[in-house]
Amino acid sequence: MLTGVYTADSGVVALDGQQVSFTGPMQARAAGVSTVYQEVNLCPNLSVAENIFIGREPRILGAINWRELRRRARALLARLELDIDVTAALGTCSLAVQQMVAIARAIDIQARVLILDEPTSSLDSSEVAQLFRIMRQLQNEGIAILFVTHFLDQVYEVADRITVLRNGRLVGEYPTAELPQLALVEKMIGKELDALERLDEQPKRELAAVEASTPCSRPPSWAARARSRRSR
Repeated sequence: MLTGVYTADSGVVALDGQQVSFTGPMQARAAGVSTVYQEVNLCPNLSVAENIFIGREPRILGAINWRELRRRARALLARLELDIDVTAALGTCSLAVQQMVAIARAIDIQARVLILDEPTSSLDSSEVAQLFRIMRQLQNEGIAILFVTHFLDQVYEVADRITVLRNGRLVGEYPTAELPQLALVEKMIGKELDALERLDEQPKRELAAVEASTPCSRPPSWAARARSRRSR
């Protein structure tokens, strides 16, 4: 709904305090809403520079201006402090680099809101640190970032506010500093943790009760049947 793919059944979408209604992704991008999905949807057979500007290539008399394309790609990556060969095929780059290229493409369209969908799911710790550095830089430039993740430690490292959704409904929105991690987990699952611990212990108590009611000297059923046959 935020990117214009679906229309909301209820509620409103507001950008800078103004209600908006997007009829498609292109309209959302034109308004400054840009998304980097968990599955990077770029073209591995094209170069880094081509992926950044695909569909928006600088042209001269209808032909692509390759020199300007590469210059602008290098300038954009330099803004993010990324040293990447813009002429290299994207498919030869690591997944982390592909994520950065997708982010570079997203912010080049004058993004005001950047949605990152599970961007760290396939990154190692050093790559995550690099991504967070770029996110903080973009935040300092005034770009709002919606960070979707299931890694709670990362949420507390970068988020100003936490929004909890459960079963398709809004549970609440909380300042990060005011929401302890255990309280967050309780809101996510809809139960207090001590209640869950009691539920987890219930089968153990029931099993212990059954074992206690069964005399230790009672022989297994197969042994009883064997003695019965011998007596006959």
